[in-house]
Amino acid sequence: MWGRIAACVFALAVLAGCARSNDRQVVHFWVMGQEGEAVARMLPEFERRHPGIEVRLQQLPWTAAHEKLLTAFAGDALPDVVPLGNTWIPEFAALDALEPLDARIAAQPGFDAADFYAGAWDSGVIDNRTYAVPWYVETRLPYYRRDLLEKVGVAEPPRDWVAWRAAMRAVRDGGGSEFGILLPTNEFEPLLNLAVQQGEPLLREGGRYGNFRSAGFRRTLAFYKSLFDEGLAPRVDNTRISNVWNEFGRGMYSYYISGPWNIAEFRKRLPPALAGAWATMALPGPDGPGASVIGGTSLVVFRSSRSKDAAWTLVAWLSEPRQQRTLHRLVGDLPPRRSAWRDPALSGDANAMVFRAQLERAVPAPKVPEWERIAQEMRIVAEQMVAGRLTVDAAAAELDRRADAILAKRRWMLDQHKGAPR
Repeated sequence: MWGRIAACVFALAVLAGCARSNDRQVVHFWVMGQEGEAVARMLPEFERRHPGIEVRLQQLPWTAAHEKLLTAFAGDALPDVVPLGNTWIPEFAALDALEPLDARIAAQPGFDAADFYAGAWDSGVIDNRTYAVPWYVETRLPYYRRDLLEKVGVAEPPRDWVAWRAAMRAVRDGGGSEFGILLPTNEFEPLLNLAVQQGEPLLREGGRYGNFRSAGFRRTLAFYKSLFDEGLAPRVDNTRISNVWNEFGRGMYSYYISGPWNIAEFRKRLPPALAGAWATMALPGPDGPGASVIGGTSLVVFRSSRSKDAAWTLVAWLSEPRQQRTLHRLVGDLPPRRSAWRDPALSGDANAMVFRAQLERAVPAPKVPEWERIAQEMRIVAEQMVAGRLTVDAAAAELDRRADAILAKRRWMLDQHKGAPR
């Protein structure tokens, strides 16, 4: 008898456990890269604070993420929440896959959208609707050999292109560097970051056509090309540099444009004797410190989610300054909220604080689904120009031609939408 009673009690306990499990809302959360490992350590706290929500985490490699997301969209199998790369947001918004978040943001207690860097926030706004909340950010600026530049009298980082080129000449000719700067020809990012410093957009007429023949972009191309023509930058891609950190330490070049992840890499890879010999600096612009492109990821809720309230609760929690500081401590990602930078781990790091200032000037890349393809064409055409096969004007015209071809379908779709009955 007692055995039967014990069995019944056990069965009831199991059923109660199942009921409690069924009462919990499940949020499927896909995360790419090392952030997946970090968030796995963070989620137990979220579930303690929100016992009615269970987060099922799936970690993905960045190399497979885009294709997997598109396949999931086609098969109606998207997760609830994903941190999308900022240049992917326009694509998934165009697919009508993203849930607008404006109403939830407005209703969320203590959620301060103005605390986010303007460029990071704007990355998630398409046609005046907010589809994404920044999770972590990055931008590009120069790392430089302070010791070699001081040796030739460059005591302060140059603030504009004229002074920057003069500093490159000086350090190459008398400071011990073989070149002034490394601009790998298989990377479009340095040219793109210089290009957004102009007052003219890279695309015109609502993203229907390229705007690369504009005076501003041609000015950027001319400056970029001059660095190679004068021998200030080597005509090489990064596969022909044995090790960018070692060559920087050896003095092969004194400037290198890169992102915040390299703060830790330079500290780890350069010898202790060079610990104080390098630093970060604001990206010079045509007439003073210039803009740069905002990168990183932003959290989205997919329209197909069956747990939108719980999904938004996760997004709001991950967006808190405290969680952003935790993510920084775990993997080094920079927070998109200004208040999160009060953490001594950030505010006490002079090299990181240069990125903090640059992020105030950072802007999104053009918000069209085709942008990543256009950026690759920019790289190809710029490489041809650097090799001497195209002039500045010819390169600008060729970029417009290629961009216009890529944007042809977009123009057709926009025209169809414009002509549709309302």
